Amino acid sequence: MSISLTKGQRLSLNKASSTPLKAVSMGLGWDAKKKLFGLLGGSIDLDASCLEFDAQGNMIDAVWFQQLQSRDGAIRHSGDNLTGDGEGDDEVIHVALDRLPASVQSLVFTVNSFTGQSFKEVQNAYCRLIDASNQKELARYTLTETGDYTAQIMSRLYRHEGEWKLHAIGDAATGRIKTFHDMVPMIKQHL
Repeated sequence: MSISLTKGQRLSLNKASSTPLKAVSMGLGWDAKKKLFGLLGGSIDLDASCLEFDAQGNMIDAVWFQQLQSRDGAIRHSGDNLTGDGEGDDEVIHVALDRLPASVQSLVFTVNSFTGQSFKEVQNAYCRLIDASNQKELARYTLTETGDYTAQIMSRLYRHEGEWKLHAIGDAATGRIKTFHDMVPMIKQHL
C-alpha cells in the first residue's frame, strides 16, 4: 500500500516494504496547466535529476538529462521528456540500492524547468517511489506548491542506521535555475 507523504515527512523504507529493498525507481509526472476555455497551455520541459552525496555533503556524481547513468552504474535515468504529455511517469530514475558504493549516503532528487517556465504553469506534479522488484508504489509526494520558481528539491533518499529512509522535501529554489548545478548550495542545507 502506497503512503502519501506531506512536505517534511520522513518514511523508513524498511517499514514500507515487506522485503529488503534492492532497487527502487523515482518517477516524476506533470502536466501543463490548461488555459482559459480548456485550451492546452503548451508543453513544459521539466527535468528530473538525482545527485549522489557523501557523509560530508560533497557531491559525488549526478544523473540528469546530459548524463543518463552514474559513473558507478547504480543509477540510470529514463531520458528527457520535453513536454509532460501523456499519462503516468514522464521521467524515471532507477536506483540499484544494493550497487551503490558505501560512500554514497544521500541521493537528492530535484526537478527544474529547463525552458524557464515557472511552476505556476504546472499542474498534477508528483514524485513517487517504486519498489523495482514488483513495481509497487511505496510512497507518493504530490508537489502542491505553485509559484514563480523554476526548480524544486523534491526528496532525499538517505542511509540512516543501516536502513534507507525517504524525506519529502518540496522546497522551491529561487532565482534563475536552469539545471541542478544552480541548486547545489540549497541542496546541501538538507543533508
